[in-house]
Amino acid sequence: MSRTASEIATQPSCWRRAAQAGAEFEGLPKPGERVAVTGCGTSWFMAIAYAALREASGQGETDAYASSEFPAGRPYDRVVAITRSGTTSEVLALLGELRGRIPTVALTGDPKTPVMEAADAVAVLDWADEESVVQTRFATTALAFLRAGLEAAGPLPAGVKTVAEAAVDAELAVTEPLAEAVVAAEQWTFLGRGWTYGLAQEAGLKMREAAGAWTESYPAMEYRHGPIAITGPNRVAWVFGALPEGLAGEVAAVGGTLVAHRTADPMADLIRAQRLAVVLAESKGYDPDHPRNLSRSVILPE
Repeated sequence: MSRTASEIATQPSCWRRAAQAGAEFEGLPKPGERVAVTGCGTSWFMAIAYAALREASGQGETDAYASSEFPAGRPYDRVVAITRSGTTSEVLALLGELRGRIPTVALTGDPKTPVMEAADAVAVLDWADEESVVQTRFATTALAFLRAGLEAAGPLPAGVKTVAEAAVDAELAVTEPLAEAVVAAEQWTFLGRGWTYGLAQEAGLKMREAAGAWTESYPAMEYRHGPIAITGPNRVAWVFGALPEGLAGEVAAVGGTLVAHRTADPMADLIRAQRLAVVLAESKGYDPDHPRNLSRSVILPE
């Protein structure tokens, strides 16, 4: 078993620990604050998911940006940065630019890195850090931590499960066999609405990173506006969360394979996409722990 596969399997226990830690951490955004969330790569997609979920929960206007595209002159009450390594150049540069002007909080997996001094508050999730270059459990644990903070501050939107409930769904997601049609496909399109759009983006990224797969990601309602043209036999449309009315019939009409785990927490469903990425990588003879052209952290020359 690859290191990545081993780390994927630990997510239910990581989320349960995050449920308690996130509820108790005092540095997270307070209800009513205007907040921005930032990160790079996978962390950016988790930022998108959290931002949409926080705003849908009625806890305040929340934006998400890739750190390199952050509008540093825009006023916010707090900025949340997600950085597994604690060394990502764009994140550290942004935190430095915001210092003294906007309170910042960072989520990291490594307490021995520059982010510890760069942010005003730091949540260290070192028990969810990874050896693999590809992010899996740290990303979802960071999102579970942030979701737990939302739970502690007020009610979640209708239909959104608690982190504890998501962990139960994750237990099935780490063991349930992947459908043969999904494993054998040649192309995968991931779809989501609201906070699950960030998860769809992350699923596509994970497949590209680990397996070099042909994947695309879109808001679910945008799928009809062009992206459905790519779907057909031996190609998958995978929906995270609620399935838009009529979409199943449209995918069937063009000969595509629909994946929609409608009762599962969407974050748990992401585990299935992570596992699929590992399976595909190994089938091609790739090392999922050390993908081509990637490193654990992007550190730019000064």
